[in-house]
Amino acid sequence: MKHFFLFFMAGVLLLSACNTGLFAQNSPRSRESFNEGWRFVKFTSASDEDVTTGKEPADLQLPSVDDKGWRSLDVPHDWGIEGPFDDNLDNETGLLPWRGIGWYRKHFRIDQSDQGKRIYIDFDGAMANAKVWMNGKYVGEWPYGYTSFRLDLTPYVSFGAENLIAVRLDTKNWGSRWYPGAGIYRNVWLVKTSQLHIRQNGVFCSTPEVKKERGMLSVKAEIESHINEPLPVTVKVAVFKLDANGNAVTPAAAESTAVTAMLPASGNHDFRLDIPVKNPVMWDIDHPELYKAVVTVMNGSKTEDVCESNFGFRTINFTPRDGLYLNGKRVEINGVCNHHDLGALGSAFNISAATRQLRILKEMGCNAIRTSHNPPAPELVDLCDRMGFMMEVEAFDTWRIGKKENDYSADFDAWHAEDLKTMVRRDRSHPSVILWSIGNEVPDQMNFYLADELRTIVKSEDDTRPVTSGCNYPTSGTNGFQKTIDVFGINYNLGQYEKFFALKDNACIGIHSSESASTISSRGEYYFPVVTGVIDKNLPGKGIFQITSYDVAYPGWATTPDQQWTMLDKYPATYGEFVWTGFDYIGEPTPYYDLSGAKPSDWGYKETKKLLEFLGTTELPSRSSYFGIIDLAGFPKDRYFLYQSRWKPELPMAHILPHWNWPGRKGLVTPVHVYTSGDEAELFLNGKSLGKKQKGQFEYRLVWDSVIYQPGEVKVVAYKNGQKWAEDKVVTTGKASQLSAAADRTGISADGSDLAFVTIRIEDKNMNLVPGTGNLVSFSISGPGKIVAVDNGDATSHDPFQASSRKAYNGLCLVIVKAEKGATGSFVVRADSKGLKGSIVELKIVK
Repeated sequence: MKHFFLFFMAGVLLLSACNTGLFAQNSPRSRESFNEGWRFVKFTSASDEDVTTGKEPADLQLPSVDDKGWRSLDVPHDWGIEGPFDDNLDNETGLLPWRGIGWYRKHFRIDQSDQGKRIYIDFDGAMANAKVWMNGKYVGEWPYGYTSFRLDLTPYVSFGAENLIAVRLDTKNWGSRWYPGAGIYRNVWLVKTSQLHIRQNGVFCSTPEVKKERGMLSVKAEIESHINEPLPVTVKVAVFKLDANGNAVTPAAAESTAVTAMLPASGNHDFRLDIPVKNPVMWDIDHPELYKAVVTVMNGSKTEDVCESNFGFRTINFTPRDGLYLNGKRVEINGVCNHHDLGALGSAFNISAATRQLRILKEMGCNAIRTSHNPPAPELVDLCDRMGFMMEVEAFDTWRIGKKENDYSADFDAWHAEDLKTMVRRDRSHPSVILWSIGNEVPDQMNFYLADELRTIVKSEDDTRPVTSGCNYPTSGTNGFQKTIDVFGINYNLGQYEKFFALKDNACIGIHSSESASTISSRGEYYFPVVTGVIDKNLPGKGIFQITSYDVAYPGWATTPDQQWTMLDKYPATYGEFVWTGFDYIGEPTPYYDLSGAKPSDWGYKETKKLLEFLGTTELPSRSSYFGIIDLAGFPKDRYFLYQSRWKPELPMAHILPHWNWPGRKGLVTPVHVYTSGDEAELFLNGKSLGKKQKGQFEYRLVWDSVIYQPGEVKVVAYKNGQKWAEDKVVTTGKASQLSAAADRTGISADGSDLAFVTIRIEDKNMNLVPGTGNLVSFSISGPGKIVAVDNGDATSHDPFQASSRKAYNGLCLVIVKAEKGATGSFVVRADSKGLKGSIVELKIVK
């Protein structure tokens, strides 16, 4: 496992198009991390000279400004996650102070030897309304915080001297339906090239022909010249297979013939090279094999640029009536929607955290990610390539008609073409990407012309993949809107499936559930009686802001997983589903919404108002969602095992809920649900059989709904095809007596960003997790390590994420740690709690 994490730390940043690497050593191109050494200050409003009031002074972009008193930090950085939680803020966006105006400044030198090169800065994402100055002069801007963008610094650089870059971000004037984070929250790169080079994201690798004995790689290389005279330019491509560690296997698997063309003065030219590759190894979700295309640009005998772009040989076929085929094999999308925050880390991107999320999802049987509702960090796409996930990469949550004040609709007309093109160009060589989504539940679903325009923009940059959109209008799949896209996306609305497949002319290829279920639950919480239905039938009681984990509660527009699967099984031509959501996320704490400032016409207003009237309060502590299959800390809820039972049918597994610690319920009916990949199971209470049950048609869980509670042991034995398949049990535990700490790896890099996630369990003397426990756990570190954040998955907790202690929530809590940069040796993480035996974990620092 140690090598798995080292591989991602070392290799993942080298995958996106036109990155530099081993083969670019003799190229003028360089790509340097620009994450370290920034200075930061935040203001609450604009246009006031007095910094002490929290208002923004003028002209902070000027070199004459003294920024020595500003905070020193490295990016990625999210200023909102630092808190504190504030009940006066909007719980729809997490009760966190993400709104404001932030300035980042960095002083740096560019060597005299770089004179004559082009100097660019690449932001993978900056939230939001970014404006950039270099040495006091305005360079450019990019409003949409989710788009990766490049700015040309060349005209403003002082070579051989100190330079200053200043970035102003404004989230005060940014609208969001969830927690967006704030700041330079993704990686930043300083890129240097010759005056003749490949454009940003200018290498597009596609595989138009894939056969067992031969695959055809088609490379489009977009070359731009800043030289004021015509030039004969030669381009050639070498193709290398990547090994299990991400290293290129030599010799090359194939090489192109060189192609030469005359570039006009200060002009551009697109080269097209087709390279046959013998016996290509296919990329798929089980064996994600990758190749590297190395594109070299020559001016005579002089190498002007070398870019590396990873790709994979694979075929994708969306059929009208027979589902989805990957490399000729039928595959169902077992996917999840995820927002971009990383729990206690906020929106600040981190490879270790994203890898952990994908690994947890993979173990559940998930094979696809929808990037709801925005372009993702580029490293997430790289990880999906490596780990075998399909992707639906999404552009927008709104078009012209907005959902929140100052949301993307305010920028749509001016920026949608650039944002959409940039998204597609950046990720179009990735084999994991199978769908482009142009929107989610946009209020413009009746604007067929606009949908067609967006589809046309996508196709202008990549015509190898279908275009989709997630639609929530009951008629969008049959009223003609479906004809404007390639693959129709249904968000909920189970009645649309029958209507869609009844159409004689669908115009689009087919449909998938772009957003499904939206079941809500809190890990480890169970309430009685157990009633399947909308949330007002499952309220836990006044003063309790959790949701039952029997996986039967949902908002008015949503369903249980079982109801969604019934529809998928009735209409098997559907390509599959993206569940809302894989992980809990900050904000959108449905159904516990604060309605202050909301309008009766807003989505979900009536349902929420009814709920608040029942609760008898408008004071709502919830600050994160309940939708996740996995909670905010990364701990699986019961629902995780329900999805695993369907998505990994080959895995012998069984899971019992609820827990079996119920003082006060002796003699009362306490339903038991079993999730299993088997087809029948027998349940035992204290050794006595409560009978066998078989799954019938459209049944996905086994339910014993009349179990009378007695302390002791509940055990299930599952069968498949008449053979014993899997077992599980829950017991009435003893009192809490000890902590148990376990890290997600044994080794950690001291690169300053690699993280380890340490889970703490509250256990009895027999090492059973004790349900309902909320002991305060304190953390300490011996050696060269640091605590980064803590969490427990409780959506109602207002304790800060940046702390050295955390209460457990239903027996679990989490501490996230890292090694001090450049350190060697090891460090020990210790967890202690009053009255309980402590626990330690040692992490070795590896190179």
